[in-house]
Amino acid sequence: MFSPSQMEQYRREGYAVYHDFLSPAEAAALRAELDAIAAGNTLASHDKTRMEMEPDQPPEGRLIRRLYEPCTHYPSFRALSDSAKLLDCVAQLLGPDLVFHYSKINMKPPHIGSVVEWHQDWSYYPLTNRDSVSILFYLDDAAVKNGCLQVIPRRHLGPLMDHTSGGFFRGRITAEVDESQALPLEGKAGSVIFMHCMTPHASVTNTSAQPRRTLILSYRAADAFPIYCGVMSTSADPHLRLVRGRWATAARVTETTIPVPRYETKIASLYELQAQARAAEQQA
Repeated sequence: MFSPSQMEQYRREGYAVYHDFLSPAEAAALRAELDAIAAGNTLASHDKTRMEMEPDQPPEGRLIRRLYEPCTHYPSFRALSDSAKLLDCVAQLLGPDLVFHYSKINMKPPHIGSVVEWHQDWSYYPLTNRDSVSILFYLDDAAVKNGCLQVIPRRHLGPLMDHTSGGFFRGRITAEVDESQALPLEGKAGSVIFMHCMTPHASVTNTSAQPRRTLILSYRAADAFPIYCGVMSTSADPHLRLVRGRWATAARVTETTIPVPRYETKIASLYELQAQARAAEQQA
């Protein structure tokens, strides 16, 4: 459970850090599971429905950029996503009726781990209210040198920042970002960050020799219903599940205006969308 100070930090700053949420043995077991999942995959030969490879490597390269939906496909990660210890914390933030939304693992391999540009999660999946939380489990020690999460505190209470250019959603903040306000969130393996869906965040390339594997889960209040915005709206539907309480029979609407992302093309991930945006800017 969260302490009163952690709850206050989440409400005020838009995030809370829970150090030592996982024991060293629990973090090590998940890393071992990751190693087994990753074994044998290459850029030229891998299951594109389960993972995304780092693009800047030779065909025989084995560096994975992201694993899709580990909490659907792999029992160890599913068990963590359903654990009472985790859901008790989520319920403190969102209430008693909880829906599991999605999961992924950003691998951030040494010397290459892809950059993630500034964005707010709610821009990708607009909901009828803002009761959605992203939860990041550091499976390795995370520091600035290997690309730890960076956030801009207290921005979660304002309106959604612009993520569009040319009329299309770009998956990154296109308005000016004051990076002087950015706060790196370093932590040991087993640390967990609970982040509001409106908190701007990013991470830089991993320039170190150490990996920075991070499991990311998202939950939302059962009465936070998605706003339809085309095929990307339903991509997470096969993985949704009620994890506590009851399904809602009515949407709770707290927003007078909800920006709806208009995708120029169907994309596999944030990485691909942000790369497309950078390429378009270079050609302009």
